Amino acid sequence: MPLPTITTPTYELELPITKKTVKYRPFLVKEEKVLVIAMESQDEKQIGRAVKDVLSSCILSRGIKVDKLPTFEIEYLFLHVRGKSVGEQVEIMITCPDDGVTQVPSLVDIDEIKLDVDPDHEKDIVLDDNYTLRLKYPSLGQFIKSNFNETDVSVEDTFELVADCIEQVFSPEESFSASDCTKKELNAFLEQLNSKQFKKIEKFFETMPKLKHTIDVVNPKTQVSNHIVLEGLSSFFD
Repeated sequence: MPLPTITTPTYELELPITKKTVKYRPFLVKEEKVLVIAMESQDEKQIGRAVKDVLSSCILSRGIKVDKLPTFEIEYLFLHVRGKSVGEQVEIMITCPDDGVTQVPSLVDIDEIKLDVDPDHEKDIVLDDNYTLRLKYPSLGQFIKSNFNETDVSVEDTFELVADCIEQVFSPEESFSASDCTKKELNAFLEQLNSKQFKKIEKFFETMPKLKHTIDVVNPKTQVSNHIVLEGLSSFFD
């Protein structure tokens, strides 16, 4: 007699920015195994394929493409799928900032982790009196680099990210689509900007929506209460 088939529960989640409703299921053991093996390899391409394949398998709604979602919504979705898979709470070790040494374990409810939206965030960057640069959000590749890459980000990585996120350059009279330009042309465009203009671009990335949660922990050695702000998916998982 064959063994029984176990019914997998399904859940729904509204993505905070695009407002798309996603029906999903938890990771299966075989999928978590794929993720663990990929992360142990420390190979970005393998991790990227694993995350994309596993999340794509867990998403049951039609028309939701993981590699087209912005980074922060992939993080939000990954957080909730993993939460339904391994538990609604995650234990993290907090290093108390008052002495920079003492570590305190803290339980965080996944449902309390929100996507924080900066009111000053702008996708259209005014470069001068004529031209405006429109940026798009980084997607799956940057999600992998942000959360599963232990190497430091180089200047070349930063320029590559910015170039990948250019959507359009336009003025009242003309418009240039990044899809019609080569990577070399996009890099040359960025290199001609002055520092003030490039800082506006950096602000776009600094103020992008991000996972955020605040907790208070008391240092057991000093009895000092510390207010901790956790940002980004990597803050909530080892």
